[in-house]
Amino acid sequence: MRFWLMCLLLAPLLFVQARRARRDTPRLPEAGGADRGREGSGDGPPLRLLVVGESTAAGVGVAEHRQGLGAHLARALAARHQNTVTWQVIGVNGIRALGLNRHLIDRPPADADLAIISLGVNDTTGVTRPSRYRQHLTDLIGTLRRHRPDLPVYLLAVPPMQHFTALPRPLRDLLGQRAAQLDRTQQTLAAQLHGVHHLAYPAIADPACLAEDGYHPSEKGYAYIANQVAGQLRPTTVSGAVVDVTRSP
Repeated sequence: MRFWLMCLLLAPLLFVQARRARRDTPRLPEAGGADRGREGSGDGPPLRLLVVGESTAAGVGVAEHRQGLGAHLARALAARHQNTVTWQVIGVNGIRALGLNRHLIDRPPADADLAIISLGVNDTTGVTRPSRYRQHLTDLIGTLRRHRPDLPVYLLAVPPMQHFTALPRPLRDLLGQRAAQLDRTQQTLAAQLHGVHHLAYPAIADPACLAEDGYHPSEKGYAYIANQVAGQLRPTTVSGAVVDVTRSP
């Protein structure tokens, strides 16, 4: 209620700020190159990693997917566990949870042992209701588990938009409140669904970790996020063997 009251009271200012931010923020493209690859060469059990989502999965902020989140996460996991990690990313810049589910229904991903969902920013700016966001995420998880009901799924936290310095205040403060609300929805969903887990979003303080738009990660930022996320992953069964993905190398 407080969110909507503030939006109503500040509506003229927020409208101007949103238009100005959209006009002045550079529009970076999705990453190019192969959207899948292979990292590592150790003897440990192989792992098939799938990363789906919005601009972070699409690699906005870097030139090629090998510089993005999926590839860096595969490298981090391969280094930790001395194994081979194959990775695939399916991301669409600007997409919401509902749209991503429809996208994956039409374009099924390859089989995976571990799936990470990175969403929430566009549902925040699009003012998706938490109840609808929850339902859309539930449907998306079901789509990912069509052929493997026990697939471990991780929900990367909605980024703290109040720290997006490319956005002016009070716009970014209100978006930060909304993002936090949707992330609480993710946390609740993860606590209630078997095999679904919540991942904290790493705080980014170094400007070098941001792309030129001040909004998306740079390659250094994706590498930092990947290393932090790799340390949060729980043990999972891969090819008949248990890989402890929380243990430090």
